[in-house]
Amino acid sequence: MKTMKLERKKRLKKLAAWTWTWVATMAIATFGKKYIWDDHVFLSTFSLVVNFTTGILMILANRDLFNHFDELERKIHLESIALTLGLSVVVGLTFSLLNQQNLIPFEADIAFIVMFMGVTYLVSFLINSRRYK
Repeated sequence: MKTMKLERKKRLKKLAAWTWTWVATMAIATFGKKYIWDDHVFLSTFSLVVNFTTGILMILANRDLFNHFDELERKIHLESIALTLGLSVVVGLTFSLLNQQNLIPFEADIAFIVMFMGVTYLVSFLINSRRYK
């Protein structure tokens, strides 16, 4: 039991490290071109490749953590992920149509969908956790 907790803690730390590294590389890729290297094509491309690669490694760390969950934890997360994916596609496409038809007074930005996904996953995870425990 103690070994399982240590393994989980190790995997959580690994996921946290890759997540924060991905966030940092996203910031560099986003703002580097404007504030650090003045439109240098190679550095812009390189920062995008590093960001993409770091994102893949973050996903693999997340998968590694999920593979060590018990059946109930997997079920809770899988249902939360499924609901988040479905709602994100439907809401995201509707949001895009609203923007295309000028029915919203602001520009539709991917950041809104990312925030929606985070909130949806959190709420569905909390609901599923209560429901199954």
